[in-house]
Amino acid sequence: MLIHKYLTKSKYKLGRECPTKLYYGSNKSAYQDTSLDDPFLAALAKGGFQVGELAKVYHPNGSDVTTLDHEQALSETNALLAGEGAVVFEPAFRFENLFIRVDVLNKKSKTDVELIEVKAKSIDPTIENVFWNKTRLKKNVHKVSKSWEPYLYDVAFQTYVVKKIHPEWNVRSFLMLADKTAVSTVDGLNQKFKLVENKGRSAAVPVDGTTKETVGREILVKVDVTNVVEMIMQDRIELDVGQKTFEDEINYLSGLLSQNEKAKTDIGTKCKSCQFRCDEASTNLNDSGKKSGFHDCWSRVTRSTGQINGPFVFDVWNFRKASKLMDTGTYLASNISEEDVSPSSKPESDGYSSTERQWEQITAIKSKSKEPAVRLHELHHEMKTWQYPLHFIDFETSMVALPFNKGMKPYEQIAFQFSHHTVDQNGTIKHAGEYLNIKRGKFPNFDFVRALKAELDKDNGTIFRYATHENTVLCQIYDQLKASSETDKDELCEWIQTITKSRSKSEEKWLGERNMVDLCDVVKKYYYHPLMGGSNSIKKVLPAVLNESKILQQKYSNAIYGSSSIESRNFKDWQWIKMNADGSVADPYKLLPKVFKDIDTSKLDLLMGSDELADGG
Repeated sequence: MLIHKYLTKSKYKLGRECPTKLYYGSNKSAYQDTSLDDPFLAALAKGGFQVGELAKVYHPNGSDVTTLDHEQALSETNALLAGEGAVVFEPAFRFENLFIRVDVLNKKSKTDVELIEVKAKSIDPTIENVFWNKTRLKKNVHKVSKSWEPYLYDVAFQTYVVKKIHPEWNVRSFLMLADKTAVSTVDGLNQKFKLVENKGRSAAVPVDGTTKETVGREILVKVDVTNVVEMIMQDRIELDVGQKTFEDEINYLSGLLSQNEKAKTDIGTKCKSCQFRCDEASTNLNDSGKKSGFHDCWSRVTRSTGQINGPFVFDVWNFRKASKLMDTGTYLASNISEEDVSPSSKPESDGYSSTERQWEQITAIKSKSKEPAVRLHELHHEMKTWQYPLHFIDFETSMVALPFNKGMKPYEQIAFQFSHHTVDQNGTIKHAGEYLNIKRGKFPNFDFVRALKAELDKDNGTIFRYATHENTVLCQIYDQLKASSETDKDELCEWIQTITKSRSKSEEKWLGERNMVDLCDVVKKYYYHPLMGGSNSIKKVLPAVLNESKILQQKYSNAIYGSSSIESRNFKDWQWIKMNADGSVADPYKLLPKVFKDIDTSKLDLLMGSDELADGG
């Protein structure tokens, strides 16, 4: 058999997501790929580079295989592993057309070997059976949890390849993860690993003098997953219906890749997030002339190009029957019946129920309506409860694997900036205040809360947030304050309780008398515009509202933002409303100056979740 391409760890993962993706991912010159393929942005999103380098520091006598050439990497690996024992970073192994690079291989003796896969994912090592589906485990059935499945199958794939090459080795498999319970004993751990460009690739490098001693207590934990891996390899776990056994799946994906063959897989709700979907799916080509893999799959299954113009059933907001309908051949949202949704009313003052709002969206799709649906009476009733001046707050925060400060744990919240805008009863808008920590090495959270309290304590006006982020962050800082020695911690904690509600898993329960109003929740209950599609993200809601409101268009078509009319700390004489050639309002987010001038904004958007920033982006 002529071998064209290697099945690597990343391609194995892609093939497990969807075997057809393996073909599209291996033919990127022909197919559009919208995934986050920029290494630097991926590093920002996942923190993986820095965690990987810290793992190397924990193994101070290791040797690194740095070459990207496959044959040279194999040769260097064999030389380093020829002796009784060695620790090797990124050693290469090839079996037939399977090729892997192991993060850390610790050959402890002639036959005893530790295979360690390093991930930036966090874990609480005190929790038992964390890798198993809890519902199935209660019935004494072992099924890997969906959240851990990609990581465990990755390790199993590597273990399979290594054991095929070295059947004489006794291989123990490990995941090295960020320990949620570990406290950093040094300041500036994060800053000990700098992101750089190295030979055209993004990488993290330890600063001079970084040793196992200088990084303090270990905050990565090595979790033995040998038993789980063996169960996966021996097919002693519950598989989804129709899923191949472990070795069958490897052989299947390997065969597809080596023959450059496109798998004929079923379409389903999984297609919603396909990275091989062009925006111009109906033409099967994007601006660069690359094809849409999504289009290819759907036109093959439906035998109709008309079935791929959308919106699809999985584009309906929070619609849990999408998978069931697709199984019966209903793919387009316009074909969903009222009986499929069964919209049920809530008490009038509570606004739309979830099913009512879904039906509003579907009705708009069926009628091709461009008009918004507004529960005007209920919305007005809600607005009458608001007290002026209105306060709008927005936080910028960071949760990274490697702590910035001594005494912090991995992925502990850091709040480093907020903005505060007000609206007076007479309509006056003002950027009233802000906080930004610019002191390197300083833990900002407690000063952040003090500054926020000073901003909001001047009156009893209603406070607004969009989605849950601000409430979550303040509750996390509440916990940090409780564990601190700050002299004013009791005062600050009491104040946080007045403007928040406790998290669902919190032992303490409270609902503040001045609890922040969630504008995202207001939108869900009282407003829907067809331009929003199935999203309630502010990045969809704001452009929809601006396109609908002639009052806002007229007001913000003038360069008044950052003038005497509207005070701003960030803009001067800024015009928010600009029109597209077709007469629609240009997306205001796209008018903003770029954060990174040489990076496509659409790539930055891939760091976003539906309502909030995702993955620390």
